[in-house]
Amino acid sequence: MSEQSRNPACGLDGERCAACTGATPALAHSEIQQLLGQLHEDWALDPAGRRISRRVALRGYLRVMAFANSVAWIAETQQHHPDLRIGYASCTVEFTTHAIGGLSRNDFICAARVDALLR
Repeated sequence: MSEQSRNPACGLDGERCAACTGATPALAHSEIQQLLGQLHEDWALDPAGRRISRRVALRGYLRVMAFANSVAWIAETQQHHPDLRIGYASCTVEFTTHAIGGLSRNDFICAARVDALLR
């Protein structure tokens, strides 16, 4: 599977998630835009600025399930879990930080790890 990333030398995928609490501030719009620029161009910010998502098209259900299981492994190792929507030939991955009601750096770290998985 080939992919063009916005910044191939981003390094976010080498970072580890830090625990968030309700006191952790959500990222500002400028921070979100800067981090979004380090991800694959298919990542989209929702209109409210609280979630990022990417739809990944794959050939066949077994490939979709293998991808979803790999994303689940990333989520468990980082203790930061996305919402996944699985279809026959696609999977949509959506990150938000529920504890803060918005986006944290953790969302972008995990998204970058998903991008690395697809390289």
